[in-house]
Amino acid sequence: MERYLVGGALRDEWLGLSVSDRDWVVVGASPEDMVARGYQPVGRDFPVFLDPDTHEEHALARTERKSGRGYHGFVFHTGPDVRLEDDLTRRDLTINAIARAENGTIVDPCGGRADIEARVLRHVSPAFVEDPVRLLRLARYYARFAPLGFRVADETMALLREMVASGEVDHLVPERVWAETERALMHDEPQLFFYLLRECGALSRLFPELDALFGVIQPIRHHPEIDSGVHTLLVLGQAAAAGAPLAARYAALCHDYGKALTPAHVLPGHRGHEAAGVPRAETCSARLGVPKALREAAALVARWHTHVHRMHELRPATMLELFESIDAFRRPERLDVLIAVCEADVRGRLGFERRSYDQPRIARAAFAAANAISARPIAESGLRGPEIGKALHDQRVAAIANAIGRR
Repeated sequence: MERYLVGGALRDEWLGLSVSDRDWVVVGASPEDMVARGYQPVGRDFPVFLDPDTHEEHALARTERKSGRGYHGFVFHTGPDVRLEDDLTRRDLTINAIARAENGTIVDPCGGRADIEARVLRHVSPAFVEDPVRLLRLARYYARFAPLGFRVADETMALLREMVASGEVDHLVPERVWAETERALMHDEPQLFFYLLRECGALSRLFPELDALFGVIQPIRHHPEIDSGVHTLLVLGQAAAAGAPLAARYAALCHDYGKALTPAHVLPGHRGHEAAGVPRAETCSARLGVPKALREAAALVARWHTHVHRMHELRPATMLELFESIDAFRRPERLDVLIAVCEADVRGRLGFERRSYDQPRIARAAFAAANAISARPIAESGLRGPEIGKALHDQRVAAIANAIGRR
């Protein structure tokens, strides 16, 4: 039995990045051997074990054979007869097909280290096209590593387009699409994930609501970038640059979906795109199986983001309506997400990256004033039923007016 450190740990080490997970491949052992040595089995599709001391994953060397469409359409073979090279050459990218023995010996049958030095993302073999998840993983790797100078090899990009044209990408299951998207959204430049999907033709299959925005014009005075799709990804990039949480990044992606529905005779204006975008955001979230909290945040941001942009002119009663509509008194984090997206929305335009934006200050001051008014003293004053609600409303409106100096 021999074990080898493989894949991402070596790649990230050579790139000078922090290494969070260390995965191992075991050669010359059976599942029974691993259990006898105290390893805990955890793999469902193929034998994977946890080290009893470090809890690092150890997978038996394996080969795979395509047996159907999609991610699950594979038959795996493991056994003491499977060589390390056999395991490495079935992997996705050359930069992940490298191993290091415990004595320091490097096994690199696909030229992965040279591609790391050349900053190239390249497929290992033509079998890359057999697993559609690899397309998503490559897009995510691109979002992560392009800022370090990595590019996708031309021949690999050709394979991505082949996967789209053949329909293989249509067999991606929603949970895998969302899993890779969620990870990509938390990279420093998540917009690159979607740009690569668009370049290979997969964006229209996986994110049709986003793809529909490209080519939709906006007023050049407010949007020098003109294109709604470009603007959306600029907004996502700004949200990431500000360190926004996942909910805000996903909502940034969805916030302008309604612009794709604007009638041609109305362009370049987009009056009413807020309400029109809510069903499209909901459709996208439902298709991908997005968690409920994120799904709700995306819909609320789509509906209300322009209200925050107009905070300097809204009446106190309208501000209170906004806070109530997003349920901010019970879920104050929703206002934080809304503001984060609006800040990114303002600065996600060519030449507007450092634009000042005072609306968040007004919104937070108004909300703090309204939130300080409690229903309990009103109820204890002797009022009953609807009278309590009306008094609470009136006092909160007055508190907002006093806080921002506006009637």
